[in-house]
Amino acid sequence: MIEERTERQTEQPERAVLAGLSCPSFSAEQAADERTMDELRALAETAGAEPVAMLLQRRPTPDPRTFIGEGKADELRQLAEANEAKLILFDNELSPSQTRNLEELTKCTVLDRSALILDIFAQRARTGEGKLQVELAQYQYILPRLAGMWTHLVRQTAGGGKSPIGTRGPGETQLETDRRHIRKRIDKLKRDLEQVRQVRAVQRRQRKKTELPMVAIVGYTNAGKSTLLNTLTGAGIEANDRLFDTLDPTTRKKRISDTQEILLSDTVGFIRKLPHHLVSAFKATLEELAYADLLLHVVDVSDEDWRLQAETVERVIAQLGAQDIPRVTVFNKADKCDRDTIPFFRPDEAVRISAKTGEGVDALLALIERALGRGKHPVKLCIPYRDGAVLDMLHREAQVGAVDYADEGAVVEAVVDEKTYGRIRAYLIED
Repeated sequence: MIEERTERQTEQPERAVLAGLSCPSFSAEQAADERTMDELRALAETAGAEPVAMLLQRRPTPDPRTFIGEGKADELRQLAEANEAKLILFDNELSPSQTRNLEELTKCTVLDRSALILDIFAQRARTGEGKLQVELAQYQYILPRLAGMWTHLVRQTAGGGKSPIGTRGPGETQLETDRRHIRKRIDKLKRDLEQVRQVRAVQRRQRKKTELPMVAIVGYTNAGKSTLLNTLTGAGIEANDRLFDTLDPTTRKKRISDTQEILLSDTVGFIRKLPHHLVSAFKATLEELAYADLLLHVVDVSDEDWRLQAETVERVIAQLGAQDIPRVTVFNKADKCDRDTIPFFRPDEAVRISAKTGEGVDALLALIERALGRGKHPVKLCIPYRDGAVLDMLHREAQVGAVDYADEGAVVEAVVDEKTYGRIRAYLIED
């Protein structure tokens, strides 16, 4: 599925017309408006296209055949012809039949927002894991759209119907053949990604043994996550001012104080209208968030829509089951905006920084150390040998320090969280 591409910067960019539809019946995630169209423009440029015109249609309900109506579809065709564009990008999600009908009417290639994001992800994937995840997302996107993508798929190769001479006989439709092939490929990709998840589970257990807490950097695409990781760890990740610049996660060690070392992990950025199958395909990567000890939510406060972007990130975090993980809000790019635009915040919950200049980084490191220590209990325990399972649990769930063996049992010094503290209170040794 993922094709080898030459660098698009050396080619003439494809000229594209942007289109969107706003309806009262649409949810906020479905509707197009000026803000989402601006984001579509940025996505188009990231994919290597040159947006040359825009059409934003408002109507009571979407047209079932052409989505925007016959008249607007013809206007879209004229707009594309006038600007010598062969590509039309929709901010909304289109049905397979709507895509086909619009292509017939406009004589242009038509892609919806999901297809455009998938194309960008295909360009960005570098590791084997990333390519597997993108390929799975592409097939999951294509499968329900097969019937509308190629007209030759409706031709019956078995007996009956209007089959051409020479094609009648036992067999199945080309559509059924392609669906069966894609389903087999999806099953194979899911098995491969399940192996990736198992490897990650082993890596998580190894991290538990090293007793290093995991801090995951999350945020809207282009919020400055990779720049922050580079500033903190010198990771040397390429950090450009473009959407979805990071697909493959990077993890680095960082000593934040004389007594505390952490693992810091970058993640793929989130975006409004992120296709559900994309989140599903990247589950092996994104589920790392649910196992993190702390989330750094990076917010680009220089963007006027930062509140909406922050809400989008929070929704995806909840979708991944990581809503209960402690987090610190990092108001990034503070050097690019008026300080009055940054909201009041409690110093123990958020920090104002510039990942590019390094401003506020020391305050961030101090806040990370405090947040990791919040709700932690240093304890000394005596665990009878008959309760060896408790000691095993501590090694999995806590930071275990010294372990000595006495006649009455194992004497353990550890740091535990609130949940574990409630389970081991009976073994506490009073100093």
